[in-house]
Amino acid sequence: MSKVKPAPLPPDTVIGGYRIVRRVSSGGFGVVYLAVDAEGQHVAIKEYLPSSLATRAPGELLPQVAPDKLSLYRLGLKSFFEEGRSLAQISHPSVVSVLNFFRENETVYMVMNYLEGATLQDYIVTARDLKKQKVFRESTIRSLFDEILRGLRIVHQHKMLHLDIKPANIFITDDNRAVLIDFGAAREVLSKEGNFIRPMYTPGFAAPEMYRRDSSMGPWTDIYAIGACIYACMQGYPPNDAPQRQEKDRLPLSLARLRGVYSDNLIEVVDWCMSLDPLSRPQSVFALQKELARESERRYTRLTLGEKVRLQVDNLMTDTKKGLRAATEFGKKIK
Repeated sequence: MSKVKPAPLPPDTVIGGYRIVRRVSSGGFGVVYLAVDAEGQHVAIKEYLPSSLATRAPGELLPQVAPDKLSLYRLGLKSFFEEGRSLAQISHPSVVSVLNFFRENETVYMVMNYLEGATLQDYIVTARDLKKQKVFRESTIRSLFDEILRGLRIVHQHKMLHLDIKPANIFITDDNRAVLIDFGAAREVLSKEGNFIRPMYTPGFAAPEMYRRDSSMGPWTDIYAIGACIYACMQGYPPNDAPQRQEKDRLPLSLARLRGVYSDNLIEVVDWCMSLDPLSRPQSVFALQKELARESERRYTRLTLGEKVRLQVDNLMTDTKKGLRAATEFGKKIK
């Protein structure tokens, strides 16, 4: 039986001088609301409310935290608060603007600009469903990630990491800006310190070192996720997650299928970013920007006939295995 998620704050609740209009979204670590400030301007407010540690009944304001989870709850709370304070010092069009952050109701709230538009994830799904050879044009991918990397570089210069870069956390505004949203510092702290059964990461976008408690993280950790996002823009789907890749890495094969569709340079950039060894990746955003800007050296290597045949055979074997797994699962259900 799945655990009931904490209830969001009711509409018209006033916190820190902001009036809640409605819940926009909720995840494992908090709730995002559309709210109105004292001047009547729309803002987004993110509330720290990890569903693995806290509950809240409908109509209530205070989260309920079991005594044995209180220290972990407070650790995440501190990290969330510090993240808000750090983000408030950053002013860049490709990084979400934090206008205010405050403590109330035994939790923390982060007030941000309210963005209108859609996530990169929404665009990928729409483009993928059109069933074209290219999910996005290469020029679109390079332009989009040039913008995102400009913002990420500023974040890293402020000694911060994003730690949850994925298409759902890249927002494309109605005025055509690409903005990094929903930073993951509190999530990372709770993942490392909490004894949770499942890692709290989005499969395919988290670097392998995020799954190990004793590993050090740095700009290269976010760069892995950038590579995975570019891959998703090319393929329409996320790559296999890091633990799966460490057992059997199918990324080279997946990238080989894209030869002739995207330039060798872009394919090599993704392969470089998504190296399983952190030291083999670009060590800074600047190094990645430099490589991504090398549009003049675009070459398109076509697959040979032999390679096409081998890929087709591999596709057939993969489809057969999927079919057998589905049949087995179906058989279990009807027993």
